[in-house]
Amino acid sequence: MYRIATNFLKKFMSTAAIFKYGFNLSPMYRRTTARVVHITDDMKKVRIKVPLSYKNKNYVGAIFGGSMFAATDPIYMIQLMQILGETYVVWDKAATINYKRPAKENLFCDFIITDEEIEAIKKQVAATHEMTLEKTTYLKNTNEQIFAEVIKTLYIAEKSFYKEKLLKRKQAMSS
Repeated sequence: MYRIATNFLKKFMSTAAIFKYGFNLSPMYRRTTARVVHITDDMKKVRIKVPLSYKNKNYVGAIFGGSMFAATDPIYMIQLMQILGETYVVWDKAATINYKRPAKENLFCDFIITDEEIEAIKKQVAATHEMTLEKTTYLKNTNEQIFAEVIKTLYIAEKSFYKEKLLKRKQAMSS
């Protein structure tokens, strides 16, 4: 459903605008309390804000850790899907969050994918058909003080290789 809507909206808006509004209007992302505040046109940089509010305060008045974690969860995967295009499969594989201090103020998080990373991904996938990528980002306040470190592990593969892999797995399970 989201892919169909995105393809339709590309006739009227930039991909960055579609994803900014899409995330901010999506019920599942809204529940994190975070908002996407900026996406570059090439999708290589995304900035989110996790405001301290009554909706995400925990027992001690800090931002609920689950809200911070959920706010960061889908960003890298969606970024890479858009940057790499239709011939690649991208999945979240694992994630870890290390809380550094209680957040009793608004937090921001930047998700950056460089041209060098994109080139390395394409080169590795061309050679091995699949790979995992680990990306680290930080939830910070306006003074750049770190409140949490988020480490995401992503799976990236050639779409044709991935489909063949799934078919072989199904066949093995049915035997």
